[in-house]
Amino acid sequence: MEVYLDNCSTTQPREEVVEEMVYALREEYGNPSSLHRLGLMAEKRIESARESIADFLNVSKDEIFFTSGGTESNNIAIQSIIRKFSRNGKHIITTSIEHPSVSNIYSFYEKQGYEVTYLKVDERGIISLEELENAIREDTILISVMQVNNEIGSIQPTWKIKDIVRKKNSKALLHVDGVQAFGKIRLNIKDWGIDTFSISGHKVYGPKGIGALFVDSRLKINPIIFGGNQERGLRSGTENVPGIIGLGKAVEILNKNFDKEQEKVGMIKSYFIKRLKEEIDHIRINTPPGENSSPYILNVSFKHVRGEVLLHYLENKGIYVSTASACSSRSSKQSRVLKEIGLNDIEIEGAIRFCFSYRITEEDIDYTVEVLKESVKDIRRITMR
Repeated sequence: MEVYLDNCSTTQPREEVVEEMVYALREEYGNPSSLHRLGLMAEKRIESARESIADFLNVSKDEIFFTSGGTESNNIAIQSIIRKFSRNGKHIITTSIEHPSVSNIYSFYEKQGYEVTYLKVDERGIISLEELENAIREDTILISVMQVNNEIGSIQPTWKIKDIVRKKNSKALLHVDGVQAFGKIRLNIKDWGIDTFSISGHKVYGPKGIGALFVDSRLKINPIIFGGNQERGLRSGTENVPGIIGLGKAVEILNKNFDKEQEKVGMIKSYFIKRLKEEIDHIRINTPPGENSSPYILNVSFKHVRGEVLLHYLENKGIYVSTASACSSRSSKQSRVLKEIGLNDIEIEGAIRFCFSYRITEEDIDYTVEVLKESVKDIRRITMR
């Protein structure tokens, strides 16, 4: 039996997505910048995918720009805003639990003389809006907050941030890393006043190497990559046509199935938590309960167990999980996110991230819990002598 529970790292593309991409590679291989029929056909498919994403987000298609993924989307948005508005100030506000594709940008700009305020989070991994309000200054140009944390699934109240910005008479812009939120929780980025929002295709049953960036039409930002002026000059480079078509198809299906799939995943997550609590002692659920977290993410500490060892025990039984985000799982450092929410060394060491998809069944969960129970018992028999 095989159970894939590492869907935060990447998802298996839907069969319809694969079929669309294969067709595009074989039949729609023209360069979208070419003026002949094949080029115009490719351009038309790109615009159709752009409309699918815009429709899902309830924004204008002219506010969607294709990129190579979440990391590039974050970099274009953040670096462009910083460079363009540096004359207004050099103060940035972000959180202490951002993804490396965001936090490493700010580490770089700190070395360039910018001042970055890192908002603390509570035991649920959620920021204090009062601390945010107090942190906003006259020279604050950017507030950057991840919508859904990639390790524990906590949902930040981004819908309240722009009200605070207006209350402070600030001109600070709001960037949101939406990679783990897009297609997983309900979003209303226009009403929430979000200026830029990042998307990644391979988190929503689409292909790797493709993503998108929402940029509010009122905001004019400059490129950080120059070339042939594709994507209206914001992201030059020949478009990844099969990837864009695949992402468009994935979002088209998401639009139809969102409520049904989210409800199913929420039930699976609740069932998993119930079984874990019944069957395995000395665990800690690190993901906040209920509406404070994404239904797709569950982080659990198995005390007196090394997470990496447990991961390989599970892998040997056909169960695939993660110990941290895929972008930092090879690092020898402890999880910064788990430290920030107050876990001790034993809890951090034994943390495993389970990420669900619409494909997971109760039978998959039953099998996973049985394997977990035996694996944890086996490991503790050695470590707790």
